[in-house]
Amino acid sequence: MPAQIVRGQFGAHQFATRLGLSRWQMRVGVEHGILPEPDLDGERWSANLAEECRGRGEQVIARFGDEAPIGSARAAARLAARLGLDVERRDIEVLAAQGDLAVISTFRGHPVYLLRDLDRLDSDAVRSVVSARKGPLTDTVDAGGAATILSWPRKTFERIATERDLATDQLGRYSLADVRALGADEILVRRVAEEKRETALKRTRRSETRLEDVVRGWMLRCTAYLDRDADQPPDIASLSRAIRGLTAVRAEITRQERTPS
Repeated sequence: MPAQIVRGQFGAHQFATRLGLSRWQMRVGVEHGILPEPDLDGERWSANLAEECRGRGEQVIARFGDEAPIGSARAAARLAARLGLDVERRDIEVLAAQGDLAVISTFRGHPVYLLRDLDRLDSDAVRSVVSARKGPLTDTVDAGGAATILSWPRKTFERIATERDLATDQLGRYSLADVRALGADEILVRRVAEEKRETALKRTRRSETRLEDVVRGWMLRCTAYLDRDADQPPDIASLSRAIRGLTAVRAEITRQERTPS
């Protein structure tokens, strides 16, 4: 249900908008004491308090940036791609526990991290944590770890590993050096990127077809009602949802089609 705007009061969405912030920025700003807690029933900010906060939006942006924080799984994937290491979620947790990475907030009870903090992490600190976890397996990776490092689907890596006759050890693990060499092959990287783009585009087009079918079905039910073949008109809310989804999907298709391979 859309938030109600009450004169002289601001709900969370209106308060964030007034300060030029997204909802996550506003929430983190409150959590870190840059912005005040709501002073009306614990849910809304008074006009006076909102006025006192003028200019604090810039402080929030300066401290936390414009990119929303991410959880441990995505943080591990980001570091894996940057450093060529099979970083895992537990490595992120160790880095946070030992003070190398700040937990900026939580989302559904799970810690989240700023992208810029991840990108500034000392590579040696990350390698040390990964090496401590892997021990004598440090210089090898399994197929899942290799796919994470390369940001490829696992099936894609396994297919290319077979094509390239990539050697494995007695545990079925790949040399980390061989995996990094695949990532350095520009022609191969472009080929995989194009495969990923085409796969994503096919998936999005299937979503478009499903939503189009929903809209067509609604129109048929509407026609049936107009022709008195149905006693009740179709639910307008289902049409609104389908139209919003179709608009978003078609925008995504346009973006994917324009993305260079």
